[in-house]
Amino acid sequence: MTSKERVIAALNHQQPDKMPFDLGGCGQTGMNASTLYRLRQALGLDNHPIKVCEPYQILGEIEWDMINRLGVDVLPLWNRGSLMGISNTNITKPWQLADGTPLLMDQEFEYDVDSRGYTMVYCCGDRSADYCVQMPPNGSFFDGIERAEEPDEDNLTPLEDFAESFTLKTEEDCKFWEKQLKEIENHSDMAVMGVLGGMGLGDAAEIPGTFLRNPKGIRTYAGWLEAHILYPEYIQQVFELQTEMALKNLELYRQAVGDKIQAVWLSGTDFGTQHSTMHPLKTFRELYKPFYKRVNDWVHKNTNWKTFYHTCGAIAEYIPDFIDMGADIINPVQCSARGMDAQMLKDRFGDQIVFWGGGVDTQHTLPHGTPEEVYKEVSERIRIFNKGGGYVFAPIHNVVAGVPVENLQAMLKAVEDFR
Repeated sequence: MTSKERVIAALNHQQPDKMPFDLGGCGQTGMNASTLYRLRQALGLDNHPIKVCEPYQILGEIEWDMINRLGVDVLPLWNRGSLMGISNTNITKPWQLADGTPLLMDQEFEYDVDSRGYTMVYCCGDRSADYCVQMPPNGSFFDGIERAEEPDEDNLTPLEDFAESFTLKTEEDCKFWEKQLKEIENHSDMAVMGVLGGMGLGDAAEIPGTFLRNPKGIRTYAGWLEAHILYPEYIQQVFELQTEMALKNLELYRQAVGDKIQAVWLSGTDFGTQHSTMHPLKTFRELYKPFYKRVNDWVHKNTNWKTFYHTCGAIAEYIPDFIDMGADIINPVQCSARGMDAQMLKDRFGDQIVFWGGGVDTQHTLPHGTPEEVYKEVSERIRIFNKGGGYVFAPIHNVVAGVPVENLQAMLKAVEDFR
């Protein structure tokens, strides 16, 4: 099978010729640039600065030489902008992390280093704007800065507050997608993940409005969670606005990419913590599920794409509702969270939803275990999840900075041996 055929088979719950492998197919299956730089060295690949394809998390681009070396099956179709409000089209500006890793950022990336040693980044690359994200000394990714003024809780204006957060894609966006697809087609017959987004309802990364010059409304994450109880109508109006715009953008996306993608990444909203869900199931069913269902129904009616949802944490309780609302793929399959046993998930839901991830614990085993422990865990997860299709291998979320190269090599060896 080609990579595309392999992934399509898995997405349709058929057993492919070998297990599909994703590394860098979206913003939750990638690798921090620092770790990627050292892995490239260990693999004997060309030594050069790492292009940062997702600047908020400092994810490095998985280049063709590594794709071919490792047998990666999935490529991302990125958007033109980022959560900092800067472009993703001219990644040529030299920069480096505190550990000395040489990077290339977009030319719009503008920052200062303050007296504390924090890297402070300007919103939209505009030095007359506020800082929108920050990184502490020796950090390896950015945190959003909450900048909005305290809202008047007696006079809330949700539609006005979030009007600039959800906007219509442009002709430039469409041309950017088309250009990437041509490059992919010229190089290989790989599966493509359309990293469109747009349906991250209440996503913690988006609520502060790091991509906006003047975010307004309820923009602290604590305030946003409280609003589910205090002002559910505010939440509902924001989601209605967001969903309407997402449906318009999906139509533009369909016209631009057609059937050249196999899955569309729609949401990165986390619904779980390590030990529980973020909201009662009743809240999810009332405030979230109806909007997600509208979008999934549109995708399934108008395209052959599969819908991809990322949510960390202990979300086993939500999975029947994800299936019912039409979600095709769930990621990152955080098996270390409470109630997320791999065998239980596969037995209960493996024929109804695709598990994309779950390959190794990136909080504990991969960064802190021995190579032998990594190899054993990866082998066991593959044995469980891959049976009967419905599985794409990836670590549980992105590989972070500081992971020992020996452990990464053990993960890759386990994947190679199984395949």
